[in-house]
Formats: sequence, structure tokens, C-alpha cells
Amino acid sequence: DPKIMLMRTLHMVLELGVVHEYVGIHGCSETDGEDMHGLDEEEMWHADFNQKRGVVTLPDFANPLEFPQYYETSVIEMTGCKSDEAFLSKVFKSPPPEMDAPHTSIYLKDDVELGVQNTLICHVTGFYPPSLSISWTVNNANVTEGISLSRYRPRADGSFNIFSTLKFTPAEGDIYSCTVNHIALQGQPQTKILDVALPSVGPAVFCGVGLTLGLLGVAAGTLLLIKGNNLSVQSKKAFMC
Repeated sequence: DPKIMLMRTLHMVLELGVVHEYVGIHGCSETDGEDMHGLDEEEMWHADFNQKRGVVTLPDFANPLEFPQYYETSVIEMTGCKSDEAFLSKVFKSPPPEMDAPHTSIYLKDDVELGVQNTLICHVTGFYPPSLSISWTVNNANVTEGISLSRYRPRADGSFNIFSTLKFTPAEGDIYSCTVNHIALQGQPQTKILDVALPSVGPAVFCGVGLTLGLLGVAAGTLLLIKGNNLSVQSKKAFMC
């Protein structure tokens, strides 16, 4: 599935002389397209060609921005992109695309607490082209609920990042995994596994017992010292009489 990807980077100096980096990604294949605008490695807006609308992805605390006619422009650009894709594929006789295999890691958002909802994060980075799939399992059973997937985010070297998250309530002994499929893996999916273990109370208990025994020993030694002093004083009084 040949794909054309264009990434535009522009450094802008805004207020107070601060340099900001704008990134625009425009890509297409015979079956899909990508149009995204970002600033300082954060996505601001992307086109959702399935829902036929633009999606503002700035965080809630950011100043609200409008993107007038961006989606309509994206549709026009996708038409031209797909025309170029067909032309270039014919000119260059469909050369094999450049590929970079992904690197995957899985980790917890928060410390594990029994019965408290948490989030697992599957981070996939360094891959090209930006098209892959991520799936989750819990105890070897496929999971489809509570999953989210970010947009493809560009890196400075031209490769991409993406995140998938899974909301879960931990139970002792649960085993979670995320599996990544990408064309550069050549049919050998990349799987990362996390065994959820609740914090052990053993060391804390042993520490508490040791501290208690130590305090009892100090108290006993102090009591013996006091009794010894009292006996010594009484002996001196008896001798003086």
C-alpha cells in the first residue's frame, strides 16, 4: 500500500522572542489520508475523514483557537495527494517504501492499589510509515473496552510516536500485554507484557517488629540501670548507719 507523506516544519518567533516550532503532516494512500497541524510537539488539529470533520485536540487549559475551512482544504489536498501518489508510483515503478520498525514499551500511569482504577500505557515510537495496529490482552484474553488511541505524532527524525491506553482495576496476578503490528516487523508482531503485582507488606511488617523489639530492649536496659542505681544508693546508706 504505497503512501506519500509530506511533513512541513516552520520555526516561528512569537511574543517575547520565544521560538516555536510548527509541524504540518499531510499524507495519503489509495485508501486513507492524514492531515495534522501541531505546535511545539503537541497536536492542535487533525482531519477526521471518516467523520468528515476537523477535530481540535488542544488541551482544555489552552487558549481556544479556530481553524476555519481547514477540513475543506484538507479534502482538496487529499484529492491532489492521491493523484500524485498514482503518478509517482508509476514514474518510480513503485519502489519499496522506506521503513523503520517500532520500539514498544508498557507501563503504569499510577502506583498499583487493589480495587482502584488505573491506566496502562502502551508507547510505540520510532516507526515509519505511520500506519500500525495495537491490541490488548488481559490474562491472554482479547480486550476491546476501555481502550483509547492517540493520533500519530511526528518526531524530529521523521519517524512517529503513538500511545494506546487501557483503563483497568488491578487484581493480584493479572497479566496484561499490548501487541503491535507494523509493516516493518514483517509479520512478526511485537508484544510487551506487564505482570501486575500488588505492593508486599512483608518488609514493612518485619521492620515494625524489629523496631518494636529494639524499643523493648532499650526500655528493659533503662529499667535495669535504674534498679541498679537504687540498690547502690541503699547500700551506701546502710554502710553509713
